[in-house]
Amino acid sequence: MKCKGAIFDMDGLLFDTEVIYQQTWNEIAKEKGIHLPKEFVKDLSGTNGSTMCHVIETYYGVSNGSKIQVDCMARMKKKLDMYVPKKSGVDEILQFFKENNVHLAVASSSGKSQIENNLKIAGIRTYFEKIISGTEVETGKPEPDIFLLAAEKIDCKPEECYVFEDSLNGI
Repeated sequence: MKCKGAIFDMDGLLFDTEVIYQQTWNEIAKEKGIHLPKEFVKDLSGTNGSTMCHVIETYYGVSNGSKIQVDCMARMKKKLDMYVPKKSGVDEILQFFKENNVHLAVASSSGKSQIENNLKIAGIRTYFEKIISGTEVETGKPEPDIFLLAAEKIDCKPEECYVFEDSLNGI
């Protein structure tokens, strides 16, 4: 089998944004007088939607995690509008796939506008044929729906794709 497609998660994989996210989650927690344990990172990474809200509700002790989620995303947007820290080796692997005619997609739990913004600011948007957001699938990570949709969008069978993911929830 020849690889025809490569699907990339974004946060923590293409970009070193996980550290910024964790700082932001902790800023919010500190404002609320809460200390987040290390397990929060593992449980939250790679999630979105109701799964993310449930994790937030559990660790922040609130009945509606969506308000904290919206606050965190708004703060992150401001930070990432200024700078998106690209991981080492990203340019080289994307160029390799381009030179070998491999179709590329990003499949991230982040919102589509944030994905577009990050890719543009980092100067790698042109590598990707398709961008798939967690909002486009009914069931987010850890279910494979986002990766299956990405394969479909780049006209590849799932078994013809490499998938690059860094979080346990995404895997």
